Amino acid sequence: MRSAYLVPCLAVVTLFAAACAEPESPPLSESGKAALDAVLRAAIDAGDVPGVVAMVVDRDSILYQGAFGIMDAAGEESMRSDAIFRIASMTKPITSVGIMMMREEGLLALDDPASDYLPELEDREVLVSVDTATSSVVTRPASRPITIRDLLRHTSGIAYGFSSHEAQALSRYAGIAPRAQPILHDPGSRWTYGMGTAFLGWIIEEISGQSLSEYLGSRVLAPLGMNDTGFDLAEGDHARLVATYRRVDGVLEGRPNGAVYTPTIRGDGGLLSTADDYSRFLQLMLGRGERGGVRLLNEESVAETVRDQLEGIVVVEQPSASPNTAMAFPLGAGRDGFGLGFQVDAGDGIEGRSHGSLSWAGIANTHFWIDLENELGGVLLLQLYPFYDDEAIDLLTTFERTLYRERGRS
Repeated sequence: MRSAYLVPCLAVVTLFAAACAEPESPPLSESGKAALDAVLRAAIDAGDVPGVVAMVVDRDSILYQGAFGIMDAAGEESMRSDAIFRIASMTKPITSVGIMMMREEGLLALDDPASDYLPELEDREVLVSVDTATSSVVTRPASRPITIRDLLRHTSGIAYGFSSHEAQALSRYAGIAPRAQPILHDPGSRWTYGMGTAFLGWIIEEISGQSLSEYLGSRVLAPLGMNDTGFDLAEGDHARLVATYRRVDGVLEGRPNGAVYTPTIRGDGGLLSTADDYSRFLQLMLGRGERGGVRLLNEESVAETVRDQLEGIVVVEQPSASPNTAMAFPLGAGRDGFGLGFQVDAGDGIEGRSHGSLSWAGIANTHFWIDLENELGGVLLLQLYPFYDDEAIDLLTTFERTLYRERGRS
């Protein structure tokens, strides 16, 4: 995908690169790379997943990349390292960075009521009950307004139907569109995964006067050289788009791509990207807001973004309200925190991640993590439903465990 935003990028002066220089990341040996290859190849050979692309980076370089399996529904095309994936909710951290850039520019504050920018959120009430027989809905006033911070950390009470039985009932039985639904709890009182970042995308559009695609393209994607990332599929790139698969009764069923790609442009999902491109975004965060001499966020903004913002509550498991779409998630539920667009690991992490590592994922099992302490980032991309499919998560954790083990030997 060739970005429409190949505009000259201003190399913003880095304020703390020298002061915050950190030890170089240990390289990954050839035997370590071979071990990671073996993990991915074994998952393909076992029929656990149809195709995968993975990449591991440190702050400045690529430590590993691998592509295995197939990328089309017919099983005829081998996976390419430059394959394009629907990254879905991996869009959220990028939108969140856009919001933090606006904060730096004084265009908004984290504790502003979101309704200051989107009046539709004013006086959003809390759901008490929805009667599936009569379609009646009972609500009550919220204890306080939804803030920008709530939307970033998923404490607004806004939910998704695939991971909330209540939100699903509001759509199915009461006929209330997701954008207009009452919230599930008072803002700030609980962590509920939902489409809050979609509202952040609309706020970006209201403040900037640009479409979300234009804003993120010119302010985030082009400066980072993420030329294969965008909401639309460029002409000539259709052959690089990976087909989606679904596991049905244990069998992988491929769904061919349509002849025409219809973009979804929202702050909470819709971007297309590659492993190489998204790794550039990981390097931005590993560089505390700077990559390759281009600074998008200052040190204070990054520190605020990556710290746990949940203030006495934790990430809780989200139920599988639509099992064909998503299983219960996420890893770290009951323990982890959440920052401004990223899950924040509150323990030793899964299989080697350090305390404070960042992560999130997309609904077709695209996954990433950013280990700030060890200066290490990883991305593992599939196009497989349901979200948090057992084999997909097994592959992610095995890949990560192998990486940390082999890196320790380098």
